[in-house]
Amino acid sequence: MLPIRDINPTRVFPIVTLLLIAANVAVFFLVQPFGDPESQEAVEFVYRHAAIACELTTGEPLSLDEINLEFCEDGGRGHFSDKNVWLAALVSMFLHGGFAHILFNMWTFWIFGNNVEEACGRFGFLLLYALAGIVATAGFVLLNRDSTIPLVGASGAIAGIMGAYVVLFPRHRVLTLVFFYLVAIPSAIFLAIWFATQFLLAGGDSNVAWEAHVFGFAFGVLVTLPLRGQLIGRTSEPLQRRS
Repeated sequence: MLPIRDINPTRVFPIVTLLLIAANVAVFFLVQPFGDPESQEAVEFVYRHAAIACELTTGEPLSLDEINLEFCEDGGRGHFSDKNVWLAALVSMFLHGGFAHILFNMWTFWIFGNNVEEACGRFGFLLLYALAGIVATAGFVLLNRDSTIPLVGASGAIAGIMGAYVVLFPRHRVLTLVFFYLVAIPSAIFLAIWFATQFLLAGGDSNVAWEAHVFGFAFGVLVTLPLRGQLIGRTSEPLQRRS
């Protein structure tokens, strides 16, 4: 299923959503090494700047022996010994593993982000995005404490926004490409299917950090549930319909 757009107009210009999209795109095209993600430059950049579960578990950067990069010849010393592993957890939210990765992430974020921004307000939305990303990373680390594979992408934060969306707008429909047909699916059904597929990735050989998606989504749901009545009043979604 490929989401095309949601049928849920907003009354507020989504400036924070657009700024976050612009920041992610700028980092991908202007900061990250562009081209082959398997190149020496790209791999070294990711290890230098991205969050790594083992580093966050120990609080120390990996040594070359632990990274095992063939192109590094530094006698096993900490090649990135000046790396701030805690700052890397935030930086990782703006790094992506390729063009398709950032395209799908930003498209999904645009579909669900503008309505949640309207409901939460600009500061609340930014706080939700940041905290969801941090919780998503923490969840991944919790289940992969010894992993030395870099974690990149805004998916965990975006999953948090999707979790908030399903609480706030469960009946609004998402225009979805299913095979060759466009189908308007209630967001509660679309996002329930999306959430369930994350667990299918757990048993496969995918490089998708499904754990981050699950923790981010759950955080968005749990934080938004007790605030739904207050937040929904700021949008065009009525709490009740009268005849």
